[in-house]
Amino acid sequence: MVSAFIGTAFAQETNAAAHAQWRQVADQLRPRAHKLADLMDHAEMDVLAYMGFPQAHRTKLHSTNPIERLNGEIKRRTEVVGIFPNEDAIILLEQNDEWAVQRSRYMTLETVAPLSDDPLVSLPPVTAA
Repeated sequence: MVSAFIGTAFAQETNAAAHAQWRQVADQLRPRAHKLADLMDHAEMDVLAYMGFPQAHRTKLHSTNPIERLNGEIKRRTEVVGIFPNEDAIILLEQNDEWAVQRSRYMTLETVAPLSDDPLVSLPPVTAA
C-alpha cells in the first residue's frame, strides 16, 4: 500500500507536480512512519531528478536497463575473447548500431539536440536514401 502511495508522485505530468505530490505523501506518512518520511525528504531530489527532462525521455531515464544491458554485453564479449588486443577492440560498434535501429526504445539525437544550451549544436541534414 505504501508503494502505491509513493508511486502517485511518479504518475504526475510535471516536475513541480511530482515534487508537490512527493512532499504530500511524505507528510501523510510522517505520523505513522517518521523514518520513511525522513528518508523521502532526503531522497526527493535524487529520486525525482529524471522529472526535469522532457516527458518523452522520462521512461528511458527512470530505469537502469540500458546500462545493465550494455554491461551484460561487455561481460559476454569479454568472456568470449578473454583479452583485448588493443583499445579499438573494446569499442562496441554493434551496440551503437542496435541503439540506432531501435529508435523508439532509446533516446534519439533528434530528441536530445534541443536540450543543448550551445546554439552552435545542430543536427546534420538528413539525406534521402
